[in-house]
This record gives sequence, structure tokens and C-alpha cells, in this order.
Amino acid sequence: MTTSLDHPSPLLARHGAVQADAADAGVASHYGDPMREQRLLAEGLAVVDLSHRDVVTVTGPDRLSWLHSMTTQDLTGLAPRQSRETLVLSPKGHVEHALHLVDDGTTTWLSLEPGTAPALVAWLESMRFMLRVEVADVTAEWAVLGEPIGIESVEGEPLAWVDPWPGLVGDTVAYGPLEGHPAAGRAWRELLVPREALEEAVGDRPLAGTWAAEALRVAAWRPRLGAETDHRTIPHEVDWLRTAVHLHKGCYRGQETVARVHNLGRPPRRLVFLHLDGSGHVLPEAGAALVYDGREIGRLTTVARHHEDGPVALAVIKRSVPIDVDLVVGGVSAAQTVVVER
Repeated sequence: MTTSLDHPSPLLARHGAVQADAADAGVASHYGDPMREQRLLAEGLAVVDLSHRDVVTVTGPDRLSWLHSMTTQDLTGLAPRQSRETLVLSPKGHVEHALHLVDDGTTTWLSLEPGTAPALVAWLESMRFMLRVEVADVTAEWAVLGEPIGIESVEGEPLAWVDPWPGLVGDTVAYGPLEGHPAAGRAWRELLVPREALEEAVGDRPLAGTWAAEALRVAAWRPRLGAETDHRTIPHEVDWLRTAVHLHKGCYRGQETVARVHNLGRPPRRLVFLHLDGSGHVLPEAGAALVYDGREIGRLTTVARHHEDGPVALAVIKRSVPIDVDLVVGGVSAAQTVVVER
């Protein structure tokens, strides 16, 4: 199967473009002025090249009921152009895939983290049985653009997945604050456009790189697969129940863990937002160990420079760490704000 890295973004040819690395390789980290780009994005004026994301389609009359039966969110009765976020869990309840899902009435479109489509498609194919569904990796033909708009697309516009974060979707619960959430009022969606029409879809709008988008994501406490997650992550640890998990739908793989932790216990780890001491010239990188009282208690997951808040980060740490203490990472002080309260 091909991936987006087999089709470099034409937007990398734009003036000032600097290619991102790691998970965002294949698109621009910035176009020469990341702080200005971030401000334009926060003001709703810029667009982000996310054409490195994978795109999968599911067709056939059983598509929504089939996906509903295997993933964490309620997908029954989904109207055309309505969006959902849903997760694929392991049998033990660990997060394996995060699906940005929107249906157009005949096809269900899934926007995925870069490089994850082959594994997802293989698993979906193994679960088809006798159902009337067809799965295709269309990453070679379709691309994604991110824009700070919070409304569904209408006829005549490209299909769009609208991010529900941080609202509660369906019969679920928040593990972080309901009021005063930093992402309240946040607007974000992903447009699905033919890869050959990527530049046309951008038009004359200013471009912002993934540096800007990631900084705003961190400030919104928004988890990302492969950044805030590892092979042990359960949705509760990163407050993912609020948008992606329906607590009283039918059985799905990993549901027992979701229900048990919600009803009987607390997650072993918790997501925190960090303000980093920016007095030095170098910031710690994602993956760096966080220390409290001489012991390693977690790791940074994403580090960013915010246009207003300065150096910030997300991290996953042990639940037993006191909520009112500063942490240290790579010799840099990190003041924590609780994200997961339960």
C-alpha cells in the first residue's frame, strides 16, 4: 500500500517552506514565520497542509453498522456530512487507532494518522466476514487540509470532518473540566480534497505549518494518537472519553476495560499540561523523562512554543504524583496544570 510520503506535498514548494520531521514528515513545519502563522491560524485566517495524513474509505450498505460494532463511538443514524471521532481498541482496551470519521451518504471517510492506514485496513479486512462492505486505502488519491472552522460542510464544498473537541459526544463523561476548558469555543475541521486539487483548495489563503497547529493543539489539551499515546494507553488517561467513547452502546473490542476503569477505578496515568521554563535557549524534546522527588514519573509527549503562553507541553505521568508540585525535565522546570482530574 502507498502512503502520503510516496506523494510529497506540492505545498512544500511554497516560499519559505521547511519540511517537518517525525510523524509530520512530508508537509511543512512552517513557512518562515511560525509565530505569525500561529496567530493567523488562531484568528481563523490560515489553513494547514495535512496531506501527510492517511485516508481510508468504507463503502457498502452495512458500513456504519459494521464500524459501529467494532469501535468506541455510536455511529448509528449518522446523517450525511455528520462527523464522529471513534477509536479502535485492543482486546485489553489500549488505543490502537483514532478515526476521524464522516459519511457522505454512500461512503464513510476516515482521516488517520500518517502511516496507520495499512494496519487499519488489514484489520478491517479480517473483520468483514459476510457483510456488505468494501475497504480501500485512498491516500494516493485524497489529501487532507486543516482549517479553523467548526461547521459541517455543505453541498458544493469538499467533505469535512469537524473536530468535536472538547464537547461531550453522546452518552459519555469527561475526565477533565466541563467548565473553563481552554478549548471551549475551539473550531477545527479537516477537509478531504483530491490530492491533485490540493493547491486549488488552498487558494489565496495564508498557510500555517504543523508547528502552529501543534502548538494550538497542545494549548487545547487535545490528545493525538502516537504522541499522547503508547502501547499501554487507555482512553481515560488522556480524557478521550469525552469525544470518542459512548459508554452504553453495544459490545466492542476493549469495552470491558473501558467500563471497568470508569465504574470501579481510576486510570493508572494522567495527562497534564505543562508550562516550561523558557529562560534557556533549548527546550526538552518529546520523549524526555519527567522527574519528581528524584524519580522518573512520566514523559513529555508533545512540546511546542505557543504565541502567547511561550514554551508549553503535554505529558503523561503517574496518577500518584501530587497535582500541586512542579516537575523537572532535562533540567528545565515544568509547572503542571491538571488535565485528567478523575
